Amino acid sequence: MTKPKHHVLLCGSFRMNGAPLGACAKGGAGKLMQHLLEELSDRGMADVAVSCTTCLRVCDRGPALAVYPENWWFGRIDSEEAVDAVIDSIEAGSPAADYLIG
Repeated sequence: MTKPKHHVLLCGSFRMNGAPLGACAKGGAGKLMQHLLEELSDRGMADVAVSCTTCLRVCDRGPALAVYPENWWFGRIDSEEAVDAVIDSIEAGSPAADYLIG
């Protein structure tokens, strides 16, 4: 197995007790996950791993995701266009400023 160059962590909003909180699940993180996976495949970006996580604790800025090893955190990823901007940023090596947290 080849280790991925990047790892995208998409917040699924779920806490250990199973209760959905925050904006990520309610904001369609599951649907956005599907688009993220399809778009990465379409672009041939096999070096990017994607995982859905428990709560990333940035609920006021959700749906949210993080990209590693860059340690870029993005918020308000609430559309396919926002997902595309994050993927573009991975390709370009520079974070999508419009969605960057912190």
